[in-house]
Amino acid sequence: MDAFYTSVEQMDNPYLRGKPIAVGGNENRGVVSAASYEARKFGVRSALSGNLAKKYCPELIFVPPRFDRYKEISIKIRKIFYEYTDLVEPLSLDEAYLDVTTNKKGNPSASLLAQEIRLRILNEVGLTASAGISINKFVAKIASDFNKPNGQKTVNPDEVETFLEALPIRKFYGVGKVTTEKMYQIGIFTGYDLKSKSLDYLEKNFGKSGKFYFDVVRGIHNSEVKSNRITKSVAAEHTFDSNLTSEIFMLERLTKIATELERRLKKQNIAGKTITLKIKYSDFTQQTRSKTLPYFIADKSLLMVATEELLFQDKLKDSVRLLGISLSNLNTEIKKTIVVQLKFDF
Repeated sequence: MDAFYTSVEQMDNPYLRGKPIAVGGNENRGVVSAASYEARKFGVRSALSGNLAKKYCPELIFVPPRFDRYKEISIKIRKIFYEYTDLVEPLSLDEAYLDVTTNKKGNPSASLLAQEIRLRILNEVGLTASAGISINKFVAKIASDFNKPNGQKTVNPDEVETFLEALPIRKFYGVGKVTTEKMYQIGIFTGYDLKSKSLDYLEKNFGKSGKFYFDVVRGIHNSEVKSNRITKSVAAEHTFDSNLTSEIFMLERLTKIATELERRLKKQNIAGKTITLKIKYSDFTQQTRSKTLPYFIADKSLLMVATEELLFQDKLKDSVRLLGISLSNLNTEIKKTIVVQLKFDF
């Protein structure tokens, strides 16, 4: 979907149409969750502080998120998907992979199917969507960003390697900011540069990820579209109105987070062994601390025992604006993605 959260807000509120808006945060506090295309022209983007976003765009309008509404619309969109194929793998509320190799419409053209699906979303939901069409998930994902908003791009089998060779390395899905900088340092700026490196060289510089980079730049990515994604972790986090400097206050907030996490875990009958504490500081740097137990837990009191130990494991380097707890190394293979979203402070 194109700027999904903000597009929903503009659809529901005519006053916001054509204006630069941000979902989440405010000019004094918080973090932008999503920015409209009008706001993006000023450099406003997700994960930017509300204060900085307002400096970039003085006319910016902040809108509180309505996740129930976003989920409601997401369900409508997925119902359209399932009329074409049962092989739908949602990545989030606003994005999914579809395998249409064999589809319910009997249409051999994935490009025409994408065009039809996008038109139906526009007519039946009122929002625009973009699509990428290719031989695997990796290339399709990259292609989906090329003609946004309200467009699509097809990369045919005989075009894949040429397409990837010309691609700036920063646009490779799975290559983050830190890895991009590292690649720049060793002379890798495009897919062509990446393709020129041997497997040994890439594994030496990037460890296990080296094989992934070696394969994908050659169009090799054998991950199937999985309609039932296995839950790997369950997490809850909270951004605070004011930065916290005392571990005592942090423990109070973490207890509330652990309570919500326990409720979700027990509702889904999930337990796990690895507890991770997420800490985001006032300067927006992030730290995680993890501990793996020899047994499965889902109880709040046990979560807090491990979380407290992690909190005091090392000295905090600054005041804290966000805390989160996640549980992984789970005891089950539940076939749906679980998202735990706590209310943000605005």
